Amino acid sequence: MLDRMQARLAERPEVLRGGSEAVEHPFGTSKQWMNQGAFLMRGLQKVRGEFSLTALAYKVRRVLNIVGFTELIIAVRG
Repeated sequence: MLDRMQARLAERPEVLRGGSEAVEHPFGTSKQWMNQGAFLMRGLQKVRGEFSLTALAYKVRRVLNIVGFTELIIAVRG
């Protein structure tokens, strides 16, 4: 699998260079929304957890803006 991936990247090296640009905007936007300059935790597993909480809070805020608090509570209660 790694050999196939390396062969594909050798054919199209521009794909690897543009990857970080595609991800940086939403990642930077969510960090800015949370007023978060850098991760507070250290270690990949802890940083993943920290970012997961940031993403969850962002998504809940978007739902509240779209459907409102009352509708969200009704949906959660089932």
